[in-house]
Amino acid sequence: MKSLSILLVFIGLILSACNKQKNEDPVKNPVVNDMIINHSCIKTGSIPDTWLNTAKLNLHIGYGHTSHGSQLISGMSGLVTFKGTKYSWNIGGTGGALGLHDYAMSGDLGDPDRTTWATRTRNYLAANSDVNVIIWSWCGQVSSATEADINNYLNLMSALETSYPSVKFVYMTGHLDGTGLTGNLHLRNEQIRNYCKTNKKILYDFEDIESYNPDGTYFGDKKPNDNCDYDSDGNGTLDANWATQWQNSHTKGVDWYSCSPAHTQDINGNMKAYAAWWLWARLAGWDGN
Repeated sequence: MKSLSILLVFIGLILSACNKQKNEDPVKNPVVNDMIINHSCIKTGSIPDTWLNTAKLNLHIGYGHTSHGSQLISGMSGLVTFKGTKYSWNIGGTGGALGLHDYAMSGDLGDPDRTTWATRTRNYLAANSDVNVIIWSWCGQVSSATEADINNYLNLMSALETSYPSVKFVYMTGHLDGTGLTGNLHLRNEQIRNYCKTNKKILYDFEDIESYNPDGTYFGDKKPNDNCDYDSDGNGTLDANWATQWQNSHTKGVDWYSCSPAHTQDINGNMKAYAAWWLWARLAGWDGN
């Protein structure tokens, strides 16, 4: 009888281990807790090729944006020319590329208003059952948003997550506008960040990425804008540009590449693309290490 009890315990441990391994499959159940994509996520060389390939194999992404959001796309397109086809993408994910439907939904998080994007998301998902990632960007609407406006955005995103539990929804902050750390833009972005950190959401931190140069030098306290202009001496005038300074001291075609991103400089578009691929790999199951 004692031998039978020991055997049953042993079998139970084996089954438990198998179930745990199944439940922790990173491709089927990617870890998304604390997935904050920011300026620390721009080292594409750190992403194992295995996870780039897994992202291309498993992700089907719908992206809604207007001009500022196109920085990710311009950067990603330039990256293919700069680094090769392992960073390839297209709408259908054909030929081994990442499946990313650019302009999948028209407008952005504030165009034509602050709510239509949610309805367009539902309509798009109803017609595209294979899509498992939705990402929307702002244009300039966070600058004028109230606390209630941002709460409405967060509530609409949360409702979509409840309605579509198999889809990963990517939150986003708004672009820099030169108003600094005490400006409404930064305060509302902080509202988004805090919500995402507290509730373990997926955040592509647009503002944070463009607040640093590739070396990690911080410019957020110098009132930078979306073009990467900043106040170098604290006199209230945006008299320098961190992106052109960095580009001028580094080799084009080696350290950075042309990609003509809207409203900004090439290296900012480069960084937006690097962070985007970090996001895709994390969504595919990579732990970021």
